[in-house]
Amino acid sequence: MAERSQYLLALYIAEHRESTPVSSGTVADLLGKSTATTTETFQRLADDGLVEYERYEGARLTDEGRERAAELHETYVALSWFFRTVLDLDGYETEARRLASSVSADVSDQLVSTFLVAEAEREGEDE
Repeated sequence: MAERSQYLLALYIAEHRESTPVSSGTVADLLGKSTATTTETFQRLADDGLVEYERYEGARLTDEGRERAAELHETYVALSWFFRTVLDLDGYETEARRLASSVSADVSDQLVSTFLVAEAEREGEDE
């Protein structure tokens, strides 16, 4: 499911950028995958009840898919921030998207808490 999670996350991001349904090509471009692979994955996600897929139209998240993707997005944002700010990685978004489904919500929450404390301490030093 880790591979499919990247598609859920990419679809979630794409739905916030444009109208739905989102084409397979749009998500394929975000992930650097082929349109055929993306279409096949959308069909599998539809079988799992996470997306509604319409051939030649595209996909949209179901309520269950949106809920799962929103959780992934929270982790993705935390990892992106860490990879960009702390590790100074160039491909931070790609790395965060790949790892978002592998990191538990507890670890993600702890990362966010750590960031907030570090930011507060840094701001306190600047005063």
